[in-house]
Amino acid sequence: MLPTAPEGTPTLTLESGLTVRPWAEGDDLKLLELWGDPENPMHHQDRSLLRPSSNDPWSRCIVAEDEGVPVAAATIFRSSLHPDRLSFYIEVAPEQRRKGVAAQLLQILEAEVPNCEVQSLKARCAKGSAAQCFLKDNGFRKIQHSRKVIIQPGSLAVPDVENLPIDLEDIATGSVELTQLVADFYNAVHEWDRSEMTIGRAQQMLLAPEAGATGAVVLRDTSSEDESNRPITAFAVSYTPQRTEDPADVLLGWDPELREDQAEYAVRQLLGLVAARYPVSVEVDDAMVPLKTVTDELAARDEAEVDFEALIYARDA
Repeated sequence: MLPTAPEGTPTLTLESGLTVRPWAEGDDLKLLELWGDPENPMHHQDRSLLRPSSNDPWSRCIVAEDEGVPVAAATIFRSSLHPDRLSFYIEVAPEQRRKGVAAQLLQILEAEVPNCEVQSLKARCAKGSAAQCFLKDNGFRKIQHSRKVIIQPGSLAVPDVENLPIDLEDIATGSVELTQLVADFYNAVHEWDRSEMTIGRAQQMLLAPEAGATGAVVLRDTSSEDESNRPITAFAVSYTPQRTEDPADVLLGWDPELREDQAEYAVRQLLGLVAARYPVSVEVDDAMVPLKTVTDELAARDEAEVDFEALIYARDA
């Protein structure tokens, strides 16, 4: 634990001479001056995890200083959505790397974990980064590979909706039918890191305007003559306010009850429709086999571009 200095601020001195204290207001701006701008959206999201410590939800965040100047920061936190592992993020200024600073910060944070909390850890990193080397050197193993893929307009054939047993339908992001399917899909593709996505969480985290959702479309199977039995086979949720020449950020998923070949067919048809005229950006990991199959095929034809790649590592208790 961090001992308390006379002035009441918990501090600790590392072997390197750096002092460690809890995160304080303004540290983000001080560290930004030294670290520079984030390299990609994932890096930006990870830095946003650095914030004051909390007990509800549980998290701890610390900063390492060199003669009063912040040079590194680290956080560890519990997610109610993925309860089996604690997440952590550490960033160290380049000139302070390979000195054991990150490992010492992680040890300090692990000592703060309540006895009742899980001890398994996970973190994500960019492929080929210093963070990847740190994780591998400290006993972590890769459990997932994710990438952001930009699909070029017209790269997939636009399905003939008039003559196929499918229908493209705009749907409210508050739809209970859509929300339930999004929750089921999320849980199904996160068996590698068990999730407890509920309808309420799906609405709050993925479908609400506050989450950035701006609209959604679904692909329905219209093969049944019974109009009340036309299930959603795939969905696309947009997080881009308006159509521009820039890729639209889309969460694309499917009914997890479908066979893999059926899901791939639905994904291919829906992508052909939503990327008919404008580029689309989707996040794909190795567990999303139907979507990965389609995007890998497009990338091989230079009709899709991998914007950036992320690796998720874990060290289980």
